[in-house]
Parts: sequence; structure tokens; C-alpha cells
Amino acid sequence: MGARDELASFTASDLASHYRRRIISPVVVAEAMLARIERLNGRYNAFCLIDGDSALRDAKASEARWMAGTPKSYVDGVPATIKDIVLTRGWPTMRGSRTIDPKQSCEEDAPIVMHLREAGAVLLGKTTTPEFGWKAVCDSPLYGITRNPWDVTRTPGGSSGGAAVAAALGMGCLHVGTDGGARSVFQRALPASSD
Repeated sequence: MGARDELASFTASDLASHYRRRIISPVVVAEAMLARIERLNGRYNAFCLIDGDSALRDAKASEARWMAGTPKSYVDGVPATIKDIVLTRGWPTMRGSRTIDPKQSCEEDAPIVMHLREAGAVLLGKTTTPEFGWKAVCDSPLYGITRNPWDVTRTPGGSSGGAAVAAALGMGCLHVGTDGGARSVFQRALPASSD
């Protein structure tokens, strides 16, 4: 396992501790996550949108805050993903459907996205969902089939299947999904201590 792959197993707590002690940089982490996404997404189809330029810009800003000792929050610089039914400023919300206009206005963040931005999280992109997030498997007419990393012949479930696959494969650390209209953030289990 290479150093970049090792970052895939870090929790938000691990990253915050490493940022605080200047062991690792949010830029290095963002670059590693983007490289991992590029390597794995073609096989598993967890992401329908990847915005490397924005992620690296946000990671550089986060790095400057950590170096100055003024991070916005505990998750400043932590890589995060957004499910493609959640409004995200600057990115279309296609909802896995060909019926949605890709030239839609993208000027508003849903509250969870707004709070992640305010906290300094680094948004990597949007994860796949079935059309309109309406079923318990993750395939859509727009983005195709999202594959289970343990058995590619099976579904990762839905409707937050892309977020589940991204979490399972370490393509980011925080993953926004939804269930029955309630927004939630998926994260790997945190240790009892932040250091």
C-alpha cells in the first residue's frame, strides 16, 4: 500500500489531528483522493461529477488556515462528497435523470452543503443516485450502474449508493446521503480520541 492509498483509511479525526500537527496537508490529501477517484471510479461509478480544480483551490485555502492556526472547524480540509439530489452551488443537480436540464441555475446550496462549506470541508464532487433517489438500488438512466466494491455483480444499495461506494473505497472522508427526506452525513467510525 502506497502513502496515498494509506490516506484512504484515515478518518476525519485522523486528518484533523495530522493537519493540526502539520504532519500532512489538506492539499496532499485532496490530491490523493482525486487520484484515487480517477483510478477507481471507472470501475465502480460512485461519482457522477468530480471537480478537482475547486477541490484543490479549497484545499489550498484550508492549508493556509491550518498553517496560520486558524482552521474554520474540526473538518476544515476534510474531503467530502455530495449526493446528486442535494443542491450544490456551481454544480448541476441532475438527480440521475435525463429529464433534468443540465444548464439549470446552480446558484444555491442546500443547508448541509452550506454548513460543510462554512466548516471548510473540501468538496470533491457529486455521488451517483438512482433516478430521483427513489429506489433501493443504485442505477439510473443518466449515469448507469453503480457497482458494489465487494461484488461488482451486486448493488451497493440505494438511494445513496454512490456515497456508500465512495465511503467503502476511501474516496473522501465525509459523504452526504439522504434517507426519506432526512439529510445525513456518512463517515467511517471515529476513534474515541481525536489525537
